[in-house]
Amino acid sequence: MSYKVKLQSFEGPFDLLVYLIENAEMNIYDIEISKITGQYLDYIKAMEEMDISVSTEFMVLASSLIEIKSKMILPRMSNTGEDIIEEDPRSELVARLVEYKRYKKAAEILQEREEISMRIFQKPQEDISEFLEQPDEYLSLDLNQFASAFDAFIQRKHRIEAVKKHYTRVEREKASIDSRINYIVNKLKKKLGQVFNFKDLILDKHSKYDVVITFISLLEMAKERVVKVKQESTYGSIQVGPGERIDEGDIKYEQ
Repeated sequence: MSYKVKLQSFEGPFDLLVYLIENAEMNIYDIEISKITGQYLDYIKAMEEMDISVSTEFMVLASSLIEIKSKMILPRMSNTGEDIIEEDPRSELVARLVEYKRYKKAAEILQEREEISMRIFQKPQEDISEFLEQPDEYLSLDLNQFASAFDAFIQRKHRIEAVKKHYTRVEREKASIDSRINYIVNKLKKKLGQVFNFKDLILDKHSKYDVVITFISLLEMAKERVVKVKQESTYGSIQVGPGERIDEGDIKYEQ
């Protein structure tokens, strides 16, 4: 069973032959057959030395090159001394090389187009017959019904906007808790060992929201043992000091 042999960039005998001709900067219509034949046979020999099975195609072309080479060195004169006009022995080989290069170029173009088409994605066709076959429908509404429907739309829009505002406010408050935790941790680390009064940790003492945020932040920090909280009597002052995990590197609170 035959198979293709590929070494480096060569995929067949003609691929190798074209490479040798172009590398030697020869005119494909005026090949130095003796030089090219020698280089081709050297390549075949190198393949055999590397214990690579040489396909029949390589050997057939090698035989053709040797035959052409022998014809090129034969005398072209008759016994009477007259020149014998014969067809150039290289003409058939040149025609095959030209055809090979043409088909190889066409294959490269087709491969490029295939690669481009592989990057193109098409949307499958949808069945829209139900929209084409059914006639248009018209709403029969008087002015009062239209105004009522429009008012309902506006009311619904206002409710949606109210929900969005509430959601945004909640997210902002959640971020403020993280910021307050970060503020308290930094304050305790700057004066490590000092005990603070809860009121000293409130940034805006006139804001109920700020008081609540500070208190919630302390509860979260106490749960994680970042701070110690102490209250000696009911409704008494709350004392806050550094906890066991105040210096742990993995306890981080981002603003």
